[in-house]
Amino acid sequence: MYLEFFKEHGHKIMPSQSLVPVNDPTLLWINSGVATMKKYFDGKVVPENPRMTSSQKSIRTNDIENVGKTARHHTMFEMLGNFSVGDYFKNEVIPWAWELLTSDKWFGFDPERLYITYYPKDHDAYNKWREVGVAKDHLIPDEDNFWDIGQGPSGPDTEIFYDRGQEFNNLADDDPENYPGGENERYLEIWNIVFSQFNHTPENTYEPLPHKNIDTGMGLERVVSIFENAPTNFETDLFMPLIKQTEDFSAGKKYGANKADDIQFKIIADHIRTITFAIGDGALPSNMGRGYVIRRLLRRAVVAGKKLGIDKPFLAKMVPTVGKIMQDYYPEVLKNADYISSVIKSEEDRFSATLNGGLNLLNNVIEQAKKDGTNEIDGRTAFKLYDTYGFPIELTKEYATDEGLTVDQKGFEAAMTEQQNRARNARDMDNGMGVQTDLWTEFKDPSEYVGYTDLTVNDAKVIGLAHDGKQADIAQPGDDDVEVIFDKTPFYAEMGGQVADTGDIIDNYGNTVGRVVDVQHAPNQQNLHRVELKSPLKKGARYKLVVDRLRHLKIEKNHTATHLLDQALRNVLGGHTQQAGSLVEEHYLRFDFNHFGQVTAKDLAAVEKMVNEQIFKEIPVKTIETDIDSAKEMGAIALFSDKYGDKVRVVKIGDYNTEFCGGDHVKNTNELGLFKIISEGGVGAGIRRIEAVTSSDAYDFLQKRNAMLEEVASDLKVAQIKEVPHQVASLQDELKQANKQVEALQAKIAAQQANSVFDNVEETKGGKLIAAEVKVAGMGQLRQLADSWRAKKLSDVLVLGTANDGKANLLVAVSDDKVKDGLKAGDLIKAIAKAINGGGGGRPNLAQAGGKKPEGIQDALKLAKEYLNK
Repeated sequence: MYLEFFKEHGHKIMPSQSLVPVNDPTLLWINSGVATMKKYFDGKVVPENPRMTSSQKSIRTNDIENVGKTARHHTMFEMLGNFSVGDYFKNEVIPWAWELLTSDKWFGFDPERLYITYYPKDHDAYNKWREVGVAKDHLIPDEDNFWDIGQGPSGPDTEIFYDRGQEFNNLADDDPENYPGGENERYLEIWNIVFSQFNHTPENTYEPLPHKNIDTGMGLERVVSIFENAPTNFETDLFMPLIKQTEDFSAGKKYGANKADDIQFKIIADHIRTITFAIGDGALPSNMGRGYVIRRLLRRAVVAGKKLGIDKPFLAKMVPTVGKIMQDYYPEVLKNADYISSVIKSEEDRFSATLNGGLNLLNNVIEQAKKDGTNEIDGRTAFKLYDTYGFPIELTKEYATDEGLTVDQKGFEAAMTEQQNRARNARDMDNGMGVQTDLWTEFKDPSEYVGYTDLTVNDAKVIGLAHDGKQADIAQPGDDDVEVIFDKTPFYAEMGGQVADTGDIIDNYGNTVGRVVDVQHAPNQQNLHRVELKSPLKKGARYKLVVDRLRHLKIEKNHTATHLLDQALRNVLGGHTQQAGSLVEEHYLRFDFNHFGQVTAKDLAAVEKMVNEQIFKEIPVKTIETDIDSAKEMGAIALFSDKYGDKVRVVKIGDYNTEFCGGDHVKNTNELGLFKIISEGGVGAGIRRIEAVTSSDAYDFLQKRNAMLEEVASDLKVAQIKEVPHQVASLQDELKQANKQVEALQAKIAAQQANSVFDNVEETKGGKLIAAEVKVAGMGQLRQLADSWRAKKLSDVLVLGTANDGKANLLVAVSDDKVKDGLKAGDLIKAIAKAINGGGGGRPNLAQAGGKKPEGIQDALKLAKEYLNK
């Protein structure tokens, strides 16, 4: 209803974007509708339609502890929004808001139940609300009604509240928070309309924006609670199926019967939605960033299940329920339910395996703290819960708070600095926008890209020119940031992972005027050339543009190979794999994709073979321009970070692969010649990366490998490369036999040394001591000597040291009788290991240490004697 309303008012419905931000390092998650539109609001891109509307799935992680304890807190929610980029403003958006909320055709809310807060100095907004019929006593000035998140667009806002009635009032009539805008349950905020009209500058001033904007946000879950007259968001159709399913899993628990249990039901319902969508969008559990958030939410939900008596893994079974609730708008959740469930089950099984031990320890600690009257869980215990049992510190603190205890945060941080840093990384980063710039925003003259068919343009006119951040009629060598727009160009602008073309600008006399070093898109999507000048360049003049042809053709090959690789990964690893980024360069391609677990050598070989099979089949590569709906009917795959308009290009590689793509491609797969994967590995939580080469670069790679094999063959003195594996196997067998002989000889030498070492027994206050430096192969033979010593009962204490390859090893053995007397090998090894700049430990009767100072072994032996004489 919301989207259709604004569609009728000329807005373009924008699809809900992935929760994982694309090309935006300032955000951990997409956390609002406007987060996906920052490029429009800061002027980097001019939208196709300045009026847009969306229902955007969002995640906010800065208030996880309150989820389940309040009526409205969620980690994932949907934000309804309508946006204007330099088009309409207060005079339009306020009447539309009132119409949507009160018209019987739309929401049909009773106007008497609606209250509006506004910025006291914003008289225009106040007057407009009065014009549409809002009573004076329903308009409330509030100094907080100014939207400002730091540098970038900012301005006053107006918030709309729904009066749910006195029966929802949780405060006394004279409570200072008992008003629309206060902290109460009666007046529910449903919509915030921001009037972006200032630039918050780096100098902390507020300057008028070149273009005024509208940015609004309405919480879908809140509005649903009004339509369904639900006490909280959780009693709506969005959550109740999940709560009912949790009841079935629990030990007879029922929602609504007990307040403490209700919190756990809500935690599970909220968190499984978030986890499901986050994993579906490519994020995976880990110990950092987004992965840490997923892991923390999953563990919090598992613990909540424990409190409801659920002792077996259950969260993975709830994924289809999430999918069914959301399938009208998000059908992909059900489509990928098996994959999402498998990820959740793996993580849940791992946590459940240690959870019971952790909970037992925590409960015992809580009970003991209460007995001792300390009312605090010490930092070491909190660290052990994290390190051994997987409890995030926040979960321990939350558990402790429920029991009226605190946690020694400083002690925890001292024991776990590195992990705590990871935890801090799992917070949303600054989500401010850049300061709005209008250098190219108003420049709308068309520029045609002809590089799909022509790599040279003989008569290109300069229609836009700037340098040093300003428009200009002429640019000179030495000017900074020279940017040029031509009426037509063969230079590809970087997009979709494909790097920009480079090449030359040539005048009518054949002289090179400048070098095109980069090409990006201007806000209105013209190709914007970054140029290094050798001679002056003039606006209105005409030049010859020449793309570096060989470089361009290599990039084309690698781009087509990227499509072949993307499809091969889906075919071999499964349809859940999604592109998570790509780079198409001249000499190689890089492809990042989501995948849970390792990629085996067998799978990698199958992927490489499949790509090469398509090359050898000599498949024609066709490009089709069509509308977006027709492209989807063709089964075209939308790639990771591309932006698609109403008209799209579809690249079709026979029946093998069909994808949306605005990049350059070969005419036939045979042009690639050969495809070779040169590396594969993990680059983040659930993100794998493949680097590969094609054509001459693949040939060069294989030639280098062949040269290495020939060198090995020469060293092994075999006539042909094919004999290398056999020769290597023979050498390995010989090496094994030689090692056995060496070990036998070393054992014999050690035994001979033992006879002389064990003869030297010294008396100390702590008992009889044998201490010596011996020449053996390492710690293994020291332990053999200790076994012989123990069997013969030659003394109370044995201390041995040996040096090998610049390193030192120490061993301490203590007889069983002395262990009973309180002498521990671990204590002794710690006391003497400092002499070799090392450390160690072990059991009471046997301990060992390693260090980097072999010359300190004799000092260590002296320290042992001193230790026993204390």
